[in-house]
Amino acid sequence: MREKGNPIALLPIAVFLILYLGSGVYFEYINPIEGKMGFYIMSVVVAFGIALIIAMVQNKGLSLNEKIHLCALGIGDDNITIMLFIFLLSGAFSGIASAAGGAQSTANMLLSIIPPKFAVMGLFIIACLISMAMGTSVGTITVLAPIALAAAQSGGLSLPMCAGTVVGGAMFGDNLSFISDTTIAATKTQGVEMVDKFRENIKIALPAAILTLAVLLVISINSDPASVGTFEFNVVLALPYFVVLVMALLGINVFKVLLTGVGLFLIAGFATGQLDFVSAFESMGSGTTGMFETMIVTILVASISALIKEGGGYEALLEFIRSRFHGKRGGMLGIGLLTAFMDIATANNTVAIVIAAPIAKEISTEYGVSPRTTASLLDTCSCIAQGIIPYGAQLLIAASLTGIGSVAIIPWLAYPVLLMIFVVISMIRAK
Repeated sequence: MREKGNPIALLPIAVFLILYLGSGVYFEYINPIEGKMGFYIMSVVVAFGIALIIAMVQNKGLSLNEKIHLCALGIGDDNITIMLFIFLLSGAFSGIASAAGGAQSTANMLLSIIPPKFAVMGLFIIACLISMAMGTSVGTITVLAPIALAAAQSGGLSLPMCAGTVVGGAMFGDNLSFISDTTIAATKTQGVEMVDKFRENIKIALPAAILTLAVLLVISINSDPASVGTFEFNVVLALPYFVVLVMALLGINVFKVLLTGVGLFLIAGFATGQLDFVSAFESMGSGTTGMFETMIVTILVASISALIKEGGGYEALLEFIRSRFHGKRGGMLGIGLLTAFMDIATANNTVAIVIAAPIAKEISTEYGVSPRTTASLLDTCSCIAQGIIPYGAQLLIAASLTGIGSVAIIPWLAYPVLLMIFVVISMIRAK
């Protein structure tokens, strides 16, 4: 007999959303603070910490020791442990790659071979490739947004269009990258291989990207050539990113991919004089430190999820979904909407995935949605929402680097909108 759900057990999630979303809206739109992003004033760790306290107080039938044991079981899950290790290694890779100047050199190299007439298309393609290799949309936008500004000014192009093009390409790469924290979270929480999620994702993302390129081609043909300037690059510093990208596409274990990437950037950095012993290890240290918040959030969410599940919260959510969504298509829609809502509420696609993942796993089991499809939906729907919300880090950074408002970029976000359309089509075609 199925256990009856308990909606009250979902209170920790409600508390988190009220604290985090509420403070974000207040400091972003009601009482903004100069030089600060409203959705990043309230620490996500603090908000989840308070939510965990609420979860601990609930369920009077369990002792404190029993609740701690449940948390330990949630944190000790094999996939959670693997995910934490990958986050650390990914941080080290990102840190040393950034210190060596690999991303900038790669972008400059690609820009040097693109005809000025097709500079806007080039920005999209380069953003896709750089984001896939780096595993971060924010890092990609930081590198390319100033170049988008130069292209718009020299070619008389719409600046919001150029910024939106970079954001779209960055979200494409982040969604498909094997070393992105969103990919790591989506695959490991569902227990699937990254290459399987990639194959599922590419069916949706590639058509959306091709249509985006078609739109940009029409714009390029009807626009004056745009000069993005002359940039220096070093092939040696660009090479590690391409090696990592090829290894990932071949389905090689992510630990081997990241370790190879770190080793290659060490060699390239020393060979070109960009790194020395001290800067190399400092950069890896700062990179891993940058992943600490994500790791702590993962630990907190795993603990909260275990307590909510034990209290009947997930069953209550499933009962709600059962009453409104039916069949495999309904299950996919439920997963997609849940993930998008969590991203809109948290303004962080990795956090959204970590929150939604355990619930999505329950939905996928009940509705016959394959784990790889679930992982794809988690990553894709969070990227769609994150790429569109004006208070997300991606649009805020693109806006600040180009000197325009984040809302002005939204009408030019062709790729996220097309991706959403293809996600809906994939749901309709599901059998």
